[in-house]
Amino acid sequence: MLQLSEKTLGQYLEYWAEHTPDKEYVVYSDRDLRFTWKEFNERVDDMARGLVAIGVTKGTHVGLWAQNVPDWLTFLYACAKLGAVCITVNTNYKQSELEYLVKDSDMHTLCLTDGTWESNYVDMTYAMLPELRECQRGHLKSERFPNLKNVVYIGQEKYRGMYNTAEILLLGENTDDEEFDRLRNSVNCHDVVNMQYTSGTTGFPKGVMLTHYNIANDGFLTGEHMHFTNNDKLCVCVPLFHCFGVVLATMNCLTHGCTQVMVERFDPLVTLASVHRERCTALYGVPTMFIAELNHPMFDMFDLTCLRTGIMAGSLCPIELMRKVEEKMHLHVTSVYGLTESSPGMSQTRVDDPDEVRYTTVGRDYEFVDVKVLDPETNKEVPVGVQGEMCCKGFNVMKGYYKNPKATAEVIDENGYLHSGDLGVMDENGNYRITGRIKDMIIRGGENIYPREIEEFLYHLPGVRDVQVAGVPSKKYGEEVGAFIILDEGAQLSTEEVRDFCRGKIARYKIPKYVFFVKEYPLTGSGKIQKFKLRELSLKLCAEQGIEIV
Repeated sequence: MLQLSEKTLGQYLEYWAEHTPDKEYVVYSDRDLRFTWKEFNERVDDMARGLVAIGVTKGTHVGLWAQNVPDWLTFLYACAKLGAVCITVNTNYKQSELEYLVKDSDMHTLCLTDGTWESNYVDMTYAMLPELRECQRGHLKSERFPNLKNVVYIGQEKYRGMYNTAEILLLGENTDDEEFDRLRNSVNCHDVVNMQYTSGTTGFPKGVMLTHYNIANDGFLTGEHMHFTNNDKLCVCVPLFHCFGVVLATMNCLTHGCTQVMVERFDPLVTLASVHRERCTALYGVPTMFIAELNHPMFDMFDLTCLRTGIMAGSLCPIELMRKVEEKMHLHVTSVYGLTESSPGMSQTRVDDPDEVRYTTVGRDYEFVDVKVLDPETNKEVPVGVQGEMCCKGFNVMKGYYKNPKATAEVIDENGYLHSGDLGVMDENGNYRITGRIKDMIIRGGENIYPREIEEFLYHLPGVRDVQVAGVPSKKYGEEVGAFIILDEGAQLSTEEVRDFCRGKIARYKIPKYVFFVKEYPLTGSGKIQKFKLRELSLKLCAEQGIEIV
């Protein structure tokens, strides 16, 4: 019989290190790097002691800005064992987004890699912290970011003012166990362990506080819905900084004791090769990832018959794609619905549900979660088949937004129900279909984009009198960003000039794919802009201008 657990992440890790010490836990097939549960737990303990040596303690906020590198999980669990809060930083962030998060989160220690092909994290960190070039490691004093005391480079290279991984591990090996043991024994399952920044339903990004209890149990139930055991091997090619990666994947593996086969940065060939070589039984991805795998010219070279299940989520999942994945990749696809604030899963199709349910719905409630479809106006539950707002109450609801009780109260009502801002209906069998959104949020290939953030940014572009941002339908990503601009009298701008203004300043996925220059916006009788009509307008303008929707 299923039940919720009060184990902390550290306790789960220590359980498997004791009971299956020689079983592989983390595998990077492309470089043949492998950690057993025992080896990994020992590395986590050394890392945790090293973090204690540089001032990390219970409640300390530690930022993790990296792709799925081998020590990503080491830092996560080291924080978890100390009662520190791991703040997962979006790998697509640019300078202003990074600085906003570091300041808003009261970050104490920032751990980072070199970055991506389009963003050098080291350079961006020095731009944010010029003092770092002049100070010794651990002696950072920043006027703009007074809470930030350490920067740790995840790797062997040495940078002025930064520790590197080897130095933290060495400090750990030479640090007394007394403080580490005290902190480890003080951790409670209801302590915040992970903070992820999301735009939520309104406003600029906010820190979603998630506890051990939230994410471990959400990951466990997700795995149960796919009949996971410790014999499974999950190929993880989704980013760990998202709930999809850190909860639905990592917490699933942690609670079931199975092997996590990692892909550092999504590449369809590396993913297919990893599944083939390691005989993975499960695979996750957003729709665009599965499309890339299916269409890869070397797809037929790989034996994927080992696969049995997985998750396709993050954006609208086309029925035909799900059918094709099941036929050619041999796995029964499940879908998870939720949001960061719900840890993230609130409903999921089960691996043994009929095809019709798995292809056309987002399944039924997670156990111990009460999902309701509520009338947005009256907050009363609507009948079966009637559209309303998807809401839930249960173990999975976040502790709240960091330092923002007002925003928390706007999404968690007086009855304890979290309001998603999404519209849906429940059928007679208790399965849900998502039908639209109340909020303005754009979801592009799994990335949440809040229009106001881009609007505020584009207001700084000379010549822009007014700008509204809305989602434009996309065959590939579900939605793309569309900017509807009213120009100043006599001003002239081109689409490329608008996009050039954005490049390097905001994350690439937030840069408007479509730019429309308009004279006015569709308004309600009371003068409010009708964002949903901008979506309709985009299709009309694309047709008139001969622009292909992709």
